[in-house]
Amino acid sequence: MDKLNLPSFAPKIKKEEGKVWIFDIIRKKYILLTPEEWVRQHFVHHLITDLHYPKSLFKIESGLTFNTLQKRSDIVVCDREAKPWMLVECKSSTIKLTQKAFNQIAVYNMSVGAKYLAVTNGMAHFCCAAPKMGEAAKFLNSFPMFE
Repeated sequence: MDKLNLPSFAPKIKKEEGKVWIFDIIRKKYILLTPEEWVRQHFVHHLITDLHYPKSLFKIESGLTFNTLQKRSDIVVCDREAKPWMLVECKSSTIKLTQKAFNQIAVYNMSVGAKYLAVTNGMAHFCCAAPKMGEAAKFLNSFPMFE
């Protein structure tokens, strides 16, 4: 897997039946290691270890509905009342972050209602306060401290 522009951590990796798996500390199980999962695991560890986001308030690949379509959010960090606080979209490190990724997370947030939106490919990371309808996103210089 590619070296990412995120702090490194010691992932638990196993090989089984010709596939490589990584342990997810949130879901507490091994997940097939894909380039997107590699980014997601690094980003989760960064938020928990470096920014002190509470591990107990994370949801990984939780379902959401938009216009009757079933979708999955990559990462949702909830506030202490269990309401969505930050919605994160992870892409493979080989995927360039374009307006399409920002549009995707904005559409997902219409159902989720998070205060912050973040997009990462492990190399570049962006976070903004979720814009209200008709407003432009206000990008932050750094990720917010957990409230």
